[in-house]
Amino acid sequence: MRRSLLKAAAIPAGVLLLSACSQPADNTDGPVENLSIATGGTSGVYYPIGGVLATIVENEFEGHQASVEATGASVENIRLIDSGEAHLAIVQGDSADQAISGTADFEGEEIQTRTLAVLYPNVFHAVTFDSIAESQGYECFSDVVGTRYSVGDIGSGNETTTNQVFESLGIDEGDIELDQLGYAETATALQNGQLDAGSWVVGEGHSGIVELGTTDDISMIPMCDEELDQIVEGDGDYTEHTIEGGTYPGVDEDVTTVATWNALVVSEDFDDDQAYEITKAMYDNIDDVIGAYAPGEEYLVPETIENAPVPVHPGAQRFYEEQDVEVPEGVQE
Repeated sequence: MRRSLLKAAAIPAGVLLLSACSQPADNTDGPVENLSIATGGTSGVYYPIGGVLATIVENEFEGHQASVEATGASVENIRLIDSGEAHLAIVQGDSADQAISGTADFEGEEIQTRTLAVLYPNVFHAVTFDSIAESQGYECFSDVVGTRYSVGDIGSGNETTTNQVFESLGIDEGDIELDQLGYAETATALQNGQLDAGSWVVGEGHSGIVELGTTDDISMIPMCDEELDQIVEGDGDYTEHTIEGGTYPGVDEDVTTVATWNALVVSEDFDDDQAYEITKAMYDNIDDVIGAYAPGEEYLVPETIENAPVPVHPGAQRFYEEQDVEVPEGVQE
């Protein structure tokens, strides 16, 4: 039986509403009738997960409407939450952390969000080709100094993470020949000899890197121990991560790097009961979410909330308490 706590008009079965964030979202007190979910580009992982979440809302709550927004991802999504043009957003944890503290892309504009769920880690991949790694002497990540490096598309979470990694390592913009390219453009630039390396801050097993590895001999630049310490102890709330050998074609050895957790967030004044119901509905239908991103299966469990990048929403916290999952004091509201 479909729940009726969330009051709104129904979507016709199987219809997923798509829009370009042109209309302000309903920002009234209490449960929101027409939920807007900010995701990322249509070729990424955020977008299909957002689509699944919209379908869950439609199926679980009688007369409820949801729309999925294709966006520039984390930084834009947080601003959409702040402006009221989106109600739920999938974001990288480092961007959420920077927004709440008013740093990096959010310098001078603190934006408060609250976590409903932690999804899976976005892993920092520093990708190059075997031939380039050998010629440039890439042994630790800081060896990219003085070479041509793509930090990610302008305004992307990829760029945010790469810039924060550089800052933690004391690498200035002028220390590299910097490009701001999306994933596909970075791959093409590597193949055309226009670039030495670039960042993919994505879920492990990303199809774009797999595809690149099937046509070219790729290599991953590892983080060395001192670099890992500097990044984890710096801003951004990063954790150490190991990309296991064999994850990508031709990359047979484990690669040490860092990761930032992706989270489903809302505004701090999002309705408590609605936050609870949406969080519960997501986990009640978690197999559908896993269907949108199978590599995330091991992470898509309530216990992952311990990695929340910003405080957990009180409504969501009620759900975790019912599951006997402890929310660490550091991320309690």
